[in-house]
Amino acid sequence: MLGFQHRDEAESFLKQLRERMAAFGLELHSEKTRLIEFGRFAAGNRKREGAGKPETFNFLGFTHICSTIHKSGKFTVKRKTIGKRMTAKLHDVAVKLRKRMNDPMEQTGDWLNQVVRGYFNYHAVPGNLKRLYTFRRK
Repeated sequence: MLGFQHRDEAESFLKQLRERMAAFGLELHSEKTRLIEFGRFAAGNRKREGAGKPETFNFLGFTHICSTIHKSGKFTVKRKTIGKRMTAKLHDVAVKLRKRMNDPMEQTGDWLNQVVRGYFNYHAVPGNLKRLYTFRRK
């Protein structure tokens, strides 16, 4: 993930990156490499163009969303846990709990506590509280 203020800078960088990687026989993944308008001016620009809300993108387990702080109206990047990843993790935990059904309850509780704590340590970012509550509840 890279950020640029102007689109022409981003396009120039992307072209140079592709050329550099090609020199080593490498290429960017076409489905994972794209230019999007994102940032504090994106919503206004897209609204003027009639293009709707700014695009979101997934990176490092989070969906990144252009947003504003409710009280001040200032721009912020809202990050939510990727829904598919959370569902997959919950399914994985359920499968492992099923396998631990006959283990001592204290041992299973310690393991589950460790899993939930680790999940929270990574995903506890501002704006993601609803997803964390959902994970803990399920």
